[in-house]
Amino acid sequence: MDQSDKLYYSIGEVAARFKVNVSLIRFWTNEFSDHLKPKTNKKGNRYYTADNIRTLERIYHLVKEQEFTLSGAKEKLFKKSENQIDKKSIISKLNELKNYLQELKTDLDKIT
Repeated sequence: MDQSDKLYYSIGEVAARFKVNVSLIRFWTNEFSDHLKPKTNKKGNRYYTADNIRTLERIYHLVKEQEFTLSGAKEKLFKKSENQIDKKSIISKLNELKNYLQELKTDLDKIT
């Protein structure tokens, strides 16, 4: 799912992205309601924004990959301030820089 394509994603699309059941996304939405507030239509269907998906990525990482309890994950999310930089973001930027430098080195090698 490319997050730049759409403004809102259905709960089914979000569940497919994380390869989990829709019920788990619904559960996390209820459990982490302080951090996760998807838009809802008149029928009550949830629609998630790119920010919601980033929050779900963090929840998924804490609960599924690092095996935090729900209360531990909530505490970790609560303590994370806006000024803290996410490790995944840093790694992504460093990989982009590495690729750029490798391309630059290749170009320089062609010149010399």
